[in-house]
Amino acid sequence: MNKNFFINYFQFNSSSILISWENSIENDIIFDVLSFKNAINNNIKQILEVRNAYSSLLVTYKYSIDNIYSEIKTLKQVYLNKIKINLVERKTWRIPVCYDKFFSKDLDNISTSLNLSRNQIIKLHHENKYMVCFLGFLPGFLYLSNLNKKLYFPRKSVPDLSVAKGSVGIGGSQTGVYPSDSPGGWNIIGNSPVNFINTSTDEISFAQPGDLIKFYPITLEEHQVILKESNKFKFEWEAIND
Repeated sequence: MNKNFFINYFQFNSSSILISWENSIENDIIFDVLSFKNAINNNIKQILEVRNAYSSLLVTYKYSIDNIYSEIKTLKQVYLNKIKINLVERKTWRIPVCYDKFFSKDLDNISTSLNLSRNQIIKLHHENKYMVCFLGFLPGFLYLSNLNKKLYFPRKSVPDLSVAKGSVGIGGSQTGVYPSDSPGGWNIIGNSPVNFINTSTDEISFAQPGDLIKFYPITLEEHQVILKESNKFKFEWEAIND
């Protein structure tokens, strides 16, 4: 059954409408957001762009909105008739991560604060599969849900001025990988030697919202080998058939 949620519609600016769900990071809500996004793109030709977050959509039109009530009515009808996102088209991507002390500058602090050993944290982090919810704040940065609750850890009150490309971090209830050198406030627990920015196609990232990410641990030596050939690295993936 295609479950519908209670959602709100607001005029965001002269040409955009903000659609919001309950402010929660849950897979059911994320799939509903992505399904609605897909339906809008397929059914309303006047749309310039639809951006999603965990529990919201920002719908931008090609023109200024004259009648907000009419546009919202159309969106509500599209929502009622939407079809759940095609799960068969989703992929699980396998991503190597090195959790060596050379890269995991914040792991000891997390270990002490959460009363978990380094090995426990590493195991809890790489044994889960993470859903790609949306892309931002940097090109190629994947916001990932489904972090084990035992690893929830607040972002730094004072962000680091420089976080290295490939750094794997934990921020609150999320995890992610920095695709380029950047300031940032996430707690760094490892590093991935692969390129997260796709330069071979028009899509900025190899992964898309709705896909899954599965991290697997590698040694420092393996990290260096992959890093030297990062431009030739072939991402392993498999179709999701659930």
